[in-house]
Amino acid sequence: MTKNRAIRILVWGIMLVLLFPFPAIAKAENNPTFQNASVHDPSIIKVKDTFYVFGSHLAAAKSNNLISWEQIADGVHPGNPLIPNALEEMKETFEWAESETFWATDVIQLEDGRFYMYYNSSRGDSPRSAMGVAVADNVEGPYKDLGIILKSGMVKEPSEDGTPYDATDHPNVVDPHVFFDEQGKLWMVYGSYSGGIYILEIDPKTAKPYPDQGYGKKLLGANHSRIEGPYIQYSAETGYYYLFLSFGGLDSVGGYNLRVARSENPDGPYFDSEGNNMIDAHGPEGSFFDDKAIEPFGVKLIGNFTFQSYKDHGTEGYVSPGHNSTFYDKETGKSFNIFHTRFPNKGERHEIRVHQMFMNEDGWPVMAPYRYTGEKLKKIHQKDIIGNYQFINHEKDISADLKKAQNITLKDDGTISGERTGTWELKDDYTAILKIEGNTYKGVFLEQWNSVAGSEGIVFTALSNEGKSIWGIRDLDRSDEEIVELTKKELDLGDTSEVTSDLTLQTDGISGAKVTWESSHPKIISTEGKVIRPAAGEKDQEVTLTATISKGEAKATKSFIVTVLAEVEGKLVAHYSFDGDLEDQTNHVDAGKVVGEQINLPGGKIPFTDGKFGQAAQFDGSSGILLPEGLIHDDSYTVSLWLNPEELTEFTTTFFGAQTEEQWVSLVPRGPVNGETMVWSGEEWFDGNTGMTIPSSEWSHLAFTVEEGTLNVYINGEKKFSDSGFPNVFTSKKAIFSLGVNYWDQAYKGLMDELLVYNSIALSEEQISTYFKTGEIPLQASSIDVSELEKLIEKAKQYANEDGQYTKESFQALQEAITEAESALPTIKSEEDLKKAIQSLDTAIKGLKLVEKKPDTKDPETNGDKDAVPIKDKNDPDKNKGKEEKQKKGKELPNTATFMYSSMVIGLLLFISGIIWFYVRRKVSMRK
Repeated sequence: MTKNRAIRILVWGIMLVLLFPFPAIAKAENNPTFQNASVHDPSIIKVKDTFYVFGSHLAAAKSNNLISWEQIADGVHPGNPLIPNALEEMKETFEWAESETFWATDVIQLEDGRFYMYYNSSRGDSPRSAMGVAVADNVEGPYKDLGIILKSGMVKEPSEDGTPYDATDHPNVVDPHVFFDEQGKLWMVYGSYSGGIYILEIDPKTAKPYPDQGYGKKLLGANHSRIEGPYIQYSAETGYYYLFLSFGGLDSVGGYNLRVARSENPDGPYFDSEGNNMIDAHGPEGSFFDDKAIEPFGVKLIGNFTFQSYKDHGTEGYVSPGHNSTFYDKETGKSFNIFHTRFPNKGERHEIRVHQMFMNEDGWPVMAPYRYTGEKLKKIHQKDIIGNYQFINHEKDISADLKKAQNITLKDDGTISGERTGTWELKDDYTAILKIEGNTYKGVFLEQWNSVAGSEGIVFTALSNEGKSIWGIRDLDRSDEEIVELTKKELDLGDTSEVTSDLTLQTDGISGAKVTWESSHPKIISTEGKVIRPAAGEKDQEVTLTATISKGEAKATKSFIVTVLAEVEGKLVAHYSFDGDLEDQTNHVDAGKVVGEQINLPGGKIPFTDGKFGQAAQFDGSSGILLPEGLIHDDSYTVSLWLNPEELTEFTTTFFGAQTEEQWVSLVPRGPVNGETMVWSGEEWFDGNTGMTIPSSEWSHLAFTVEEGTLNVYINGEKKFSDSGFPNVFTSKKAIFSLGVNYWDQAYKGLMDELLVYNSIALSEEQISTYFKTGEIPLQASSIDVSELEKLIEKAKQYANEDGQYTKESFQALQEAITEAESALPTIKSEEDLKKAIQSLDTAIKGLKLVEKKPDTKDPETNGDKDAVPIKDKNDPDKNKGKEEKQKKGKELPNTATFMYSSMVIGLLLFISGIIWFYVRRKVSMRK
């Protein structure tokens, strides 16, 4: 064999092996990379090759592909590049609106090449608002004010149309969108709640409304109907103007959803797919926030939903998606819907999302189920559509409920089976026609990046004549056994080593699997997850929860060890006086630690200066204090402190506690609701608004108590808020706490003094009022260091008698001694009291006696008087890994590994075949 022939054979062998690439690598190359930004009410503009979105609170972001976003501005504060001195520049606007922030803004480039920002500010609890326009030579600013163009909410002066202002008929002058129609006329559509949505003409030379229009022409709404965020887009494909709107309330429990109507003219009238004139979309006279009256109107494109998730690839679901803008890219022919959304179980955290839109056969836009990753319409083959899907019907309701995915199958005979039934049809290259339970839906099939499955797959989006949108995403094709095993793998209860509150026990698995539960101690944890903690003085209780996962004939079980902590005696757990240091005066917890401008950033400095009592901690707006973990680990607690703010900035926290980044409680001097001082909580959203804002540059006393879901907030000894339904946040001893900083917002600037934290105690209104008047700390324990006794109590609780190894008398004596020691803790006034308590408990521990074994025992040396040894700590972390009942024997190679192994074998065989072929041919040649 010559050298060249050998090399030729080797190259062919390698090429044959490479015909079968490792699939995980190929898939990884196609994974989209997202970079998210937070801009509430995003309004889009494209400048050269860059997309910009502008929104509320002077936030903005930019992107060159609609996939990765860069935040470029956020918050009305000195230094924001859009308007560096907004509070001074727009002083007249803020004074009228009695606010210090902007609501939704819109930017457009006019014929002079300059960029015009239409801004607005509103009081919030009333339609007292002002709208103005500012101009800049660069889209990124800085913008200079050109003045106010509209006002609303006036009381003693005429409104813009010369009549007395009527909030049920006149608009709230917010949420502008400025656009050119096909004839070159410039318009502004605007409005929110109150009297509805209006449109008027704008002079393109001045960027202000033509005179004598008043508020313009009404398009829809009245009587405080929850309709806002209008945006108008013309489609050359259909010849219609499309009016996009948001119905419902914008927060995570408001049921925000996106709708659309269309008209042949920019100023209406607008109609929905059922022919309803949108001018009739409003509540009856005298109504307020009547969602039922407006639900029938408009084509609903998207609302709250969640797909079943596969944890390896993340989750997919939106909460209160809305306040959108749209963009038609003439270069690509693609249309996009740009909006903000919140997310399931993430509270009020919001981000920008971009979804592609397509026109169906009837000329109505439908939205792709997944965010844009560069996909485009192309020919879809019938065989590729057949399979299992997760199905969402957005219906037409306004509701905070999540629409959960149902399981359906699109069969090769054109029928639909599963939780919904009907027929499906592929027309032309990608047109989708689905008939489901009497309704016909028209839309498209396309291929999108499926973030649930972690791969590309077929999806469909379609719309009925009733204005209801449906989505379908191709599910992973798995057997019942695989579905059960995947559900089992992903089933998780989180950290169960220190449980103090009810557990959420999952009952639905992946792709229709069901989960049922059994409890080893149903009186401690029920099969529904209800937790009853052992009483104070009793031992922590260990419970085994066993889940049975089933689908069809396939079954599997998974168990979890849960330690339920006993109730604790309530007490003042921390008192930070800030008299020259960050030490806790109760000696129960460690000193605080200085951090930077966020809770997880280093740096910062906290000096001390004259305070309310002695000295106080001084916060500079870029520093905070990290407190010890687990200060509060109960559903009843009290926080009390004195504040003297130098600045009142929106969202800035003073006392912050978080079980996770999504599950938190924050005391805010100036909150997002009308700038009021408030206590609010994330994840299960709750706003405790006080109806007032504490002043800057003077001392105020703030306190709040939580007792089994009831929140009370006090300012200067007076109760300002009280309501039930407050979430139980601090469910273990692992919650973190801080002063002046959190994970996201501007740090506190000002003074803070006398922080008091009570665990398992909600102080009464009288106790808080008395403290405000006298300064005498409620339920203040002795200054004696009782940590030695506390450690001894914990040691004593380590002893158990489950196996009867101790005599009943000695073990009972120990339990009584533990109860007596815990009761003595808050009453110890002297070193002598402490010494007696320690001695009494120590005697009981040493007095434990082992039961004497019978003569036939295998250990004849056991002595009943032998010193007792505590049992091993039952909170062994290894026990929390879950006990799993195996349904199969042996293990299978992962699909990717099997595929790669098979590929290598095939390649090797082909390589060997090549060598044999070469030698055979060579011998034949030699014979010739």
